[in-house]
Amino acid sequence: MIVFTLSTEFIRNTDITNERGQIIYRTYTPYRLIGRTTTIYKIRPNISQFNVLGEIEWHKFASSKFRSGGMEVETKAFIPKRGLWGRTRVFIGPDRRPYRWDLKSRVVVLSRDDGFRMEVARFHRATLGIRGRKRKAMLEVSPEVAHMMDTVIMTFIYVEKLRRDKEEPREGPQPRMKRSRGAWLLCFD
Repeated sequence: MIVFTLSTEFIRNTDITNERGQIIYRTYTPYRLIGRTTTIYKIRPNISQFNVLGEIEWHKFASSKFRSGGMEVETKAFIPKRGLWGRTRVFIGPDRRPYRWDLKSRVVVLSRDDGFRMEVARFHRATLGIRGRKRKAMLEVSPEVAHMMDTVIMTFIYVEKLRRDKEEPREGPQPRMKRSRGAWLLCFD
């Protein structure tokens, strides 16, 4: 397996390093109230200079967009939801094979979307070392998909951000119990 380590779990602003500690990819998202765009950079070999690999333009109510190599595609067309809860995203890789990201409760897993469903990438969250040893967040990728690593990384950033959004508590009024005239009421502040 090819192992990438993330400098932070904040996927839109992180460095992704290889086993030797070299930064291979970098994501950067400037803070804006509306219209955030994550830029994904890739190191140029032997030069230590980054080139823009692509961008993800995030939208809450409309389809987000991928931009790469002078092309732009809406996520609903390139990596649409599948399943009742939308916890699976599917796409066709550059090798013309179907792939699927499964957004599980704490991880995302990439596999071939065929009868065998061979796993080709898995994200491991950071651990504090309370149980077991401490480790940073990491993405394990099978050498079988090394030929499309840029696609794996871009789609990983997208689905991990979606998974984290579903995991975080909902914004807005929080329910609480309040006593009124001898009875308990459920209130939303």
